[in-house]
Formats: sequence, C-alpha cells, structure tokens
Amino acid sequence: MAENLLADLSDARQTEQFTQLLQRPGLRIERIVSRGQCSPPDDWYDQNEHEWVLLLQGAAELMLADGSVIRLTAGDHVYLPAHEKHRVHWTDPQQDTVWLAVFHH
Repeated sequence: MAENLLADLSDARQTEQFTQLLQRPGLRIERIVSRGQCSPPDDWYDQNEHEWVLLLQGAAELMLADGSVIRLTAGDHVYLPAHEKHRVHWTDPQQDTVWLAVFHH
C-alpha cells in the first residue's frame, strides 16, 4: 500500500510531531513536522546513530557545534555522522517544515 509523506500531517503549531515510519535492527526512519520550533540554545543532539535527513517541505537551519549553520529548503539533505553535535537553529513559523530522517548504525 502506497502512502504519501506529505499527507495527513500532524498539527505542529504547538510542538514538533514525530511519526515513526519504519524500524528495523540498526535502522529507524521518521517523519518530523515542525512549525517554528527550534532546539533550546544550549541543547545539542549528540546521537549514537548516524543520521541522514532530507527536507521535504518548508525551510530550516541546523547549527553544528563549530557554529556553522546549514540552511535547508525543500529537496536539500545532509548527513550527520554519529556524535556530530547539532541542533535545530530555526524552522519556518509560517508553514509546516517536513523532514525525513533516516537513523542507522
């Protein structure tokens, strides 16, 4: 059965929405819907898994621990190796930002 990643989006106006799409040993795929959310200033993701993330819709910025900012728009993707400290610096407050995140070991 086919499904559309941009259909039936959860309401993200109050809080980010995470939908697990697939989980297997060593692999997890999530759809994340954001609308204006960002990480707290001193909160960094420091994950044990590698992460490849594709922005399907909207716009966002990721900040790396070295202070560099990666601006993403629809179609952009980035690979974050395990323990690459990063945070969500900004997401568009005017529209849903939809991420496809693939985590693997």
